Amino acid sequence: MPRTTFKNLNGQGITMAAVVEFPADFDKSRTYPAVVVSHPGGGVKEQTAGLYARKLAEHGLIAIAFDRSYQGESTGEPRQLENPYISTEDVSAVIDYLTTLPYVDKARIGAMGICAGAGYSANAAINDRRIKALGMVSAVNIGQMFRNGWENTVKDADALPYLEAGAAARTADAGNNGMATIPLAPLKEEDAPNAELRGAWEYYHTPRCQHPNAPGYTLARNLTQIITYDAYNKAEAFLTQPVLAVAGSKAGSKWMSDDLIARAASQDKTLYVVDGADHMDLYDVPRYVDEAVSKLAPFFQAKLK
Repeated sequence: MPRTTFKNLNGQGITMAAVVEFPADFDKSRTYPAVVVSHPGGGVKEQTAGLYARKLAEHGLIAIAFDRSYQGESTGEPRQLENPYISTEDVSAVIDYLTTLPYVDKARIGAMGICAGAGYSANAAINDRRIKALGMVSAVNIGQMFRNGWENTVKDADALPYLEAGAAARTADAGNNGMATIPLAPLKEEDAPNAELRGAWEYYHTPRCQHPNAPGYTLARNLTQIITYDAYNKAEAFLTQPVLAVAGSKAGSKWMSDDLIARAASQDKTLYVVDGADHMDLYDVPRYVDEAVSKLAPFFQAKLK
């Protein structure tokens, strides 16, 4: 699991931190297809993104899991910023780095992500033609989730108070030393509104997968970017690459995978449903992760030929 750092060329002065997973028979004199793996909102590369990267490498792919700008071991202030536009650009920044590696085939680069990382990967694929195939696991369009709720039960206009709260937080931040925060997953077990999201608390805040670099919150000021963000903006015109979305049959978030598949211009798009899995199960439950990888690995192998 070689760790690496590199400059993000998107103009924010960020140094990115990542882990690169190589196939067992890696030969630096050859070139390989590569996949960029983006972590969930509030996560870091050492969690589910790193797990999927290792699994993809077992199938002959180079896979890189990274910490987004302002998060994990990547640099940037203020910490835990979750500006979705920057998070989308981070995917392309990682691709910039991959193109400098002599053993990566520049014409065979794919992107995948889990949860919000899947949404950011989709948005990057819409914008960046270097991405030749898109994989998604438990996809979340973070703007939709904040606007419309976990199960799509809230109207867009009813999210206006979140915009007002974000604006108020920015004003407060400007006049104080501290930054107001909001949770990205329940910070306490009793805060979970249902069993599925109790799984999010368990994942991030118990030995199941907690990590010191993943506190589980973001900055309230980001609401002014998140609420109006659409990870799938212009997918109907520009998301022409092959797409594979993997979602659990019991996931409250499944509608966001359905939406991307419906909207994408691609003529090669598939939704694979993992029977019995909810959103969080696909992060780290072995049988569900293995089932997801059994579809994702051959997908990338075929589409990144």
